[in-house]
Amino acid sequence: MTKWLNMPPLWLLLALGTAYLQARYASLGLRFPGPVPNFVAGLLIGAGVLLTILAVFEFRKARTMIVPHNTPSELITTGIFARTRNPIYLADMCFLAGFVLYWDAVISLLLLPIFFWVLERRFVVS
Repeated sequence: MTKWLNMPPLWLLLALGTAYLQARYASLGLRFPGPVPNFVAGLLIGAGVLLTILAVFEFRKARTMIVPHNTPSELITTGIFARTRNPIYLADMCFLAGFVLYWDAVISLLLLPIFFWVLERRFVVS
């Protein structure tokens, strides 16, 4: 069981599931006004996809592993990794923020700092 807890996609899926359920069953009538949130949601989700693709490309080019807590064969400092040390975690934050906006899950905005904290404590600092 603890092996699964060490996988960032699981934490993202839990956060996305929580946001979806909150939007569907506990919205309390709160909504983001106008069409702008959906536009920003699209930009954030698109940025998440792009960051993930760029990071995976660099991992494959370096022939090193993408799994956290395993020792990589090399430190990647090219491509997207020249701009951010953790592009996949940044992509996860973009996905979560984008879907929170898209689903009108206003209360789930609170998940963003919590999810950031989980990523930092479980995967970046450890």
